[in-house]
Amino acid sequence: GWEFEEPFHVPQEAYDVFSVVAERGRELREQWESRRDAVLTDDPELAELWTSYFNGGRFEIPDLGYEVGASVATRKASGKSLEALAAQVPNLVGGSADLAPSTNTVLPDSEAFSAETPDGRNFHFGIREHAMGTVVNGMAIHGGLRPYGATFLVFSDYMRPAIRISALMEAPSIWVFTHDSIFLGEDGPTHQPIEHLASLRAIPNLWVVRPANTGETAEAWELALKRTDGPTALILTRQGLPVVDRSDVQGGLHKGGYVVTDGSDAVLIATGSEVWVASAAAELVDGHSIRVVSMPCVEAFDAQPESYRNEVLGDLRTATLEAGSVTGWHRFAGRDGLTLGIDHFGASAPYQRLAEEFGFTPEAVATRLSAWLSS
Repeated sequence: GWEFEEPFHVPQEAYDVFSVVAERGRELREQWESRRDAVLTDDPELAELWTSYFNGGRFEIPDLGYEVGASVATRKASGKSLEALAAQVPNLVGGSADLAPSTNTVLPDSEAFSAETPDGRNFHFGIREHAMGTVVNGMAIHGGLRPYGATFLVFSDYMRPAIRISALMEAPSIWVFTHDSIFLGEDGPTHQPIEHLASLRAIPNLWVVRPANTGETAEAWELALKRTDGPTALILTRQGLPVVDRSDVQGGLHKGGYVVTDGSDAVLIATGSEVWVASAAAELVDGHSIRVVSMPCVEAFDAQPESYRNEVLGDLRTATLEAGSVTGWHRFAGRDGLTLGIDHFGASAPYQRLAEEFGFTPEAVATRLSAWLSS
C-alpha cells in the first residue's frame, strides 16, 4: 500500500506525528530547566557543586606516600589514587565486572549503587563487560558524572564495541584494565594479554596510558579526568614495580613521553613495567650511551609539538621494549631499529621465571641491544 515512488521519501503525515512528540519533549525540557534554575538560584552552594559536576572541578593527587625503592603494582597505586580523588571529585563513580578487589577500583566511604542507595558511587556490574561499557558510556555522554569501568586487560575483548563507540562519540569514559601482560603469572596464556595493547592503540581517539611506576600512575588518573574529548584506558600491572624518585620529571606523563636518562648513541623507548628494565639494561651495555625514554601514552606524545618530540627522540637509532605485540612500534624504530616484545602466547609460571624465559630481564635486553648496536 505504499503509494510513493520517490526513494527515501518521508510523507508529511509522518513528520506531523513526530513533530507532536518533539514539541512535547521540548516543553518538558523547558519545564525541567525552569525548575532547575529556580533551585540553583535559591541555593548558591548547590549551584557551585552543579557547575563543578558539569564543567569539571579542581583536584590534585598528593604524593602517594610510597618509599623510593619499594615494589608496588600500578594497580595498587591506582587504587590509592582513587582514594585521594574520591573526596575531591564527588561525581567520580564506577565499578568493575566482578573484579573490584583485583582491579583496586572500590571508592572508599561510599555505598554500592542500588535502588535503596541511589547515592552510592560503587557499581557492581557483574560479569558483563560489554554491558558495563555501555552503562559507563551512557553516564559519560549525559554529563555530570565521571564514570569508570574496570576489568582485566585480556577481557577488554568482551567490551570492544563499547570501547570503540566511546571513542567515536568522544565520550570521556575511563577504562581501567589491570593484569596487563604475561607477568600476571600463573593464570597462564588464557589470561595473559599479547595483542591487546596494539589493538587498543589502533582505535582512533582512544588514549592508552601504561604507567611505569606509582608517580606515573597518579598522573595517569589526572590525565584521564582532565580529558573531556574522548576516552582513556589505564593499563596497570599485577606485579610490583620499583618506586622511583621522579622529582626531576614530574608531570612528564602528561606529554606522553619523556627522557628518563639521557644518552647520545641510541634511544630505547619503553612503557609500563619495562621502563625499569630498560634503565637497568642501558647501564649494562658497554661502549654505548643509551637514552631511555618512558612513553606511557603514544597518543599524548603524538599530540605534542614536533619540536618537543624531536627533543625527546632526537635523530638516533631507536629500539623499543614492551611486554606485548611489537605491532605499531616500527614507526618509531624504523627499518633499522630494534623492536623487543612478545608475539606469541605466554605460559603459566611466576612472573620472574617468565621474564627469564622470554627475554625481559635487564641482562637479556642488554645482550640484544649490544648485538644490535654492533651490527
